[in-house]
Amino acid sequence: MTRAKRTCKTEHMDIPANTPADKPAADRTLLIVDDDKAFSERLARAMAARGFVAEVVNSVAAGLATIESRPPAYGVIDLRLGDGSGLDVIRALKARRPDARAIILTGYGAIATAVTAVKLGAFDYLAKPVDADDITTALTAERVDRPAIVEQPMSADRVRWEHIQRVYESCERNVSQTARQLNMHRRTLQRILGKHAPR
Repeated sequence: MTRAKRTCKTEHMDIPANTPADKPAADRTLLIVDDDKAFSERLARAMAARGFVAEVVNSVAAGLATIESRPPAYGVIDLRLGDGSGLDVIRALKARRPDARAIILTGYGAIATAVTAVKLGAFDYLAKPVDADDITTALTAERVDRPAIVEQPMSADRVRWEHIQRVYESCERNVSQTARQLNMHRRTLQRILGKHAPR
C-alpha cells in the first residue's frame, strides 16, 4: 500500500531542544500525509519539537478519514501518494476547516500542479528535499505573493535534468550511488552533471 519514494538518505532534520514556536496559536494540531514512513515520522518529531501536535498518516484514504473526524489546524501533504493525489486531501481539509493552513510537498518539479494546489486552498508549496525549518516557516509566515508563474510545460530535457538533480541531492551528491539509483553508467551521469541545466 505504501511505496518508497526515496531510497537514498533523506535530508537531515535536527531537533533543537526547547525550540519556541514561531507563531503561538491555541491550536497547533498538524497532520502530515506522506507515504514515505521514515521521512514522515522524522518530520513529526522535528515539528513536535517546534510546538506542533503532529499526527502522521501514509495515504490519501487515511488523510481523508482523519480530516473528517478531527480536522487539524495545519497540514503538510505530499503531492503524490500511493493511493492517489494530495490535492484530494487539500480539497477535503479546506472544505472541512477553511481556516486551516496546509502546504503541499512535491519532489517532482510539477510546478503547474503545485499552482493548482494553491488554487484549491493550499497555503504554499515546497519542493523536496525540505527540512522542518522550511516547513515551519511556510506554515506560520504571513502569505507572500509569489511571482507570476508561466504555466508552460517544461521541456523533456529539463524534466530529465531536474529528476537527476533531485536524486543526486537525495544521495548527498554521491555520483556512484546516484548512478545506481538511476540505472545509469557513472561516466554518463558525470557528463550530464557537468553540463548546464537545459532551458
